[in-house]
Amino acid sequence: MSDQIIPAVIAFVIVAALSPLFIALLRKLKFLQPIRKELPSNHQLKKGTPLMFGMILFVGIIVSIFFSPTPLTYFLSVTYILFSFIGFLDDFWKASRQDPLGVSGRTKLVLQFLFTGSLLFYVINELGINTVIRISESFSFELPMVVYIIVIALFVVGSANAINFTDGLDGLLGVVAIPTYFFFFVISDTSEVKLFCLVMIGCLLGFLIYNLFPAKAFMGDTGSLAIGGSLSFLAVIEKVEILIPLLFFIYFAEQLSVILQVSSFKLTGKRIFRMTPIHFHYGLKYGWSENTIVTVFGFVSWFCTFICLAYWKFVLNL
Repeated sequence: MSDQIIPAVIAFVIVAALSPLFIALLRKLKFLQPIRKELPSNHQLKKGTPLMFGMILFVGIIVSIFFSPTPLTYFLSVTYILFSFIGFLDDFWKASRQDPLGVSGRTKLVLQFLFTGSLLFYVINELGINTVIRISESFSFELPMVVYIIVIALFVVGSANAINFTDGLDGLLGVVAIPTYFFFFVISDTSEVKLFCLVMIGCLLGFLIYNLFPAKAFMGDTGSLAIGGSLSFLAVIEKVEILIPLLFFIYFAEQLSVILQVSSFKLTGKRIFRMTPIHFHYGLKYGWSENTIVTVFGFVSWFCTFICLAYWKFVLNL
């Protein structure tokens, strides 16, 4: 355990110590957040907050590789970097042009599927990931390779974007992602995964010092897509596909709210929610503060994590 705790503490200290300097650099470079006009008035006040603060989480990649320079650690690091690169392109466009829309959705999807396909090819051929889906200890089924790749590619890209949607309030994604990394830390039999997850938790705790309301800087897609990509591939590596709907409940709820809102408006001209992703709805309809929403969503994420741990232990019996 100490082999993972020490690197995590180091990552936390580095992120906490370097963040003020990094935030000042982002402000000097004018990497600042533009705000969509349709967002609530309290969000309009956040215009000009430093963006791309998620880059500070690269400390976790450096620490992980330093303490565990193995093929699996490199794979997890490359996964994080590739998805972060897509987010960086989006954030750079937003900041440099002060365009809140960023890079086109089509461009991001093409890159996500390209990177996901390449990474899946590696995990199947080099890490020996099989196509078996386990439902319980005694029941599982095997998918044809082509079907498995298509399904998992859609899952990875969909999950990464769902997690990206969750990054909409100060501290929200960091608070919700920590329990998910904790789940993979607990269930994994590999020291590299345990190290990576605990180091990421350390980084996120240091990050949240400056990202909780009122945020001094925003994670941006540079961080949220990277977290989304890494968590999605952790699910693939650990073969817990059956648990993903519950483990990723908050992320999928955020994404589903957007899909339902758009579909409802196109079909009926009416909106189901006051605003989506759904975290905005609770603020506009019920008057919840950002801290309240983040606290409740974080609690739900921890609850789902412990339910998944119980299923993993007693049903999958792994």
